[in-house]
Amino acid sequence: MKSTKFGTSVSNIPLIAHHFGSEGPKILILGGVHGDEVEGVVCAQALLSEFIEDFPYKLQLTLVPMFNVDGVLHQSRKNKNGVDLNRNLPTNDWTNDVAEERYYPGTAANSEPENQALTAWLEENNPKLIISLHSWKPLLNTNGDCHPEADIISEMTGLEIKESIGYPTPGCLGTYTGLERGMPTITYEIERGMSAPEVIKMHVPAIKKALFATQERK
Repeated sequence: MKSTKFGTSVSNIPLIAHHFGSEGPKILILGGVHGDEVEGVVCAQALLSEFIEDFPYKLQLTLVPMFNVDGVLHQSRKNKNGVDLNRNLPTNDWTNDVAEERYYPGTAANSEPENQALTAWLEENNPKLIISLHSWKPLLNTNGDCHPEADIISEMTGLEIKESIGYPTPGCLGTYTGLERGMPTITYEIERGMSAPEVIKMHVPAIKKALFATQERK
């Protein structure tokens, strides 16, 4: 394992990325895009602990457990600038016209340092799969060809697979990567309020098993 600085937050706190493996398809796992969705951070941190003990894949995996570190530290959905990072990416449908303040997308697309680091990393690495760990109503929102992995996760967890989350999400990661750039993306919605032991018991084994399918990506 190697740990690096992925970028910096609005508060100039380093975003730490952990890297595993040296061959095979590249994959990115993000936790804490929304800082108040602690279940995703718990899952990401548990995956980190598991991978430190054993990484049995032919994959080049980058794991960022707390992407919105300011939000995680302040238990806030948005970053320190009050921006929803999952509405701020420079998608073709980005708009600053939003119905609810909780989805505030910023003054311009890709205005936030966290997303600037992310888009730079994506351009350089072109991952074959992205898993973004959130919490809400339990489901797997897939953008692009995610079905080898999503099918395994769904079978093990019972989570429904949906290509649409059910409402407009301009500026979101799934659109930016999965629909516009050919980087299959799973927005993984863990049940909000699930206890940490339950998150670890249900979702960590499912993701670990699904990653064996990712090895077959070209």
